[in-house]
Amino acid sequence: MPILGLILSILLGFLPMFLFAYLVFWTDRYEKEPFLLLGGVFIWGAIVAAGAAFTVNSFLGLGIYMFTGSQTFADLSTSSVIAPIIEETLKGIACLLVFLYFRREFDSILDGIVYAAITALGFAATENVYYLYTYGFQENGWSGIFWMLFIRVILVGWQHPFYTAFIGIGLAIARLNRNPWIIIFVPILGLGIAIITHSIHNSISTVFQGLQGLGIGLIFDWSGWLVMGIFIIWALFREQRWIISQLGEEVANGTISPSQYKTACSAWAQSSARIQALFSGQFHLVNRFYSTAVELAYKKHQATLPGEKVHDPSEIDHLRGILEQMRFQVPS
Repeated sequence: MPILGLILSILLGFLPMFLFAYLVFWTDRYEKEPFLLLGGVFIWGAIVAAGAAFTVNSFLGLGIYMFTGSQTFADLSTSSVIAPIIEETLKGIACLLVFLYFRREFDSILDGIVYAAITALGFAATENVYYLYTYGFQENGWSGIFWMLFIRVILVGWQHPFYTAFIGIGLAIARLNRNPWIIIFVPILGLGIAIITHSIHNSISTVFQGLQGLGIGLIFDWSGWLVMGIFIIWALFREQRWIISQLGEEVANGTISPSQYKTACSAWAQSSARIQALFSGQFHLVNRFYSTAVELAYKKHQATLPGEKVHDPSEIDHLRGILEQMRFQVPS
């Protein structure tokens, strides 16, 4: 029985987070991030960040208890101070590594949110397994697992992506600026906001018990998620404006047709074109064409940023060449 409980906890801990990760991937409507990078940051969150956080949190919490002799003070200090600092820092390292070593894939604020959220979902998956098995199965059996699943996935399933998203936003703002003060200060501010929002959530859960704590926590969490959702919609609209602006001259140059331009500028139209291509056997061609068109728009936008240099001066011309070769093969 215990082994079955553990297996079910692992499955129910990870499967919903895979679904959430796909939703985050889907949200990035115009320029999808590489699967290998997304998989890498998810694994970092699930193994490196979660494992190190559990070890450090437990060690420091034990140290506080031994120093003060108060389990209550140790629990409050660990959940409200230590855990938010340690966990957000460890999750943030994955975003920082992408920012430093895969800079060309860090094109926008939405990219920062995507990498941060995927990292956090990996962390949440491992944490879910622990909660489902320890506080669900071991305390209340099979019914305990499903009750804990309801709490961890339905009620607070987006808490970790919400906190860590601020780190991704801070790094993305630094990526898009050349002011040294912004580059240094804004990522630190993003980490600080991630820690503070995480701390508030944990403090509410610790200080207020039962339904009162759950209600206050849900108001705080869901309000934050709503604001973040609105911010993501704004970020998508902003990216769409880049595409409209940067691809406009490509129509005049004959790189793409007016109808292809119209499709490239709409995420829904792109999706519709890809779906139609599935039935005509042209999915790979259509998918590559519109992915290349969006990449061209992003590279051209990057080239307009103060102090930005295109890594390969011929990169933009190369992307144009690909579109010109494919233009007459892709349905208008």
